[in-house]
Amino acid sequence: MQLNLRPRQVEIWFQNRRARKRLKQTEVDCEYLKRCCDNLTEESRRLQKEVQELRALKLSPQLYTHINPPTTLTMCPSCERVAVASSSSSSLAASSAPNSKHQRPVPASSWAALPLPVTHRPLNAPASRP
Repeated sequence: MQLNLRPRQVEIWFQNRRARKRLKQTEVDCEYLKRCCDNLTEESRRLQKEVQELRALKLSPQLYTHINPPTTLTMCPSCERVAVASSSSSSLAASSAPNSKHQRPVPASSWAALPLPVTHRPLNAPASRP
């Protein structure tokens, strides 16, 4: 079967085919990046809201001290585990914790400033909604 095309026509046909392929890939990439941007925008809004709530909590802690009883943390230096007990059950939690003779109280200010672990999700994963 003979197409009777000149070499230049074949060359242009392949150039056009490559250009169409690049354009299609660019469109696919653009859609993917739009979804990523939407997910990140939503996550940013959620985190901004959380920051505002935490700042409000920091500015008015007296409102929350009446709601929840104070919490005592104890840390075992040998195993680096933290035990949490409310004030009403601190003696029970300390006595039932393993290696309780190794535990020492940890002030809330020292652990509250620690960064929280961040879980990362793939860019193409949908944002989880709380």
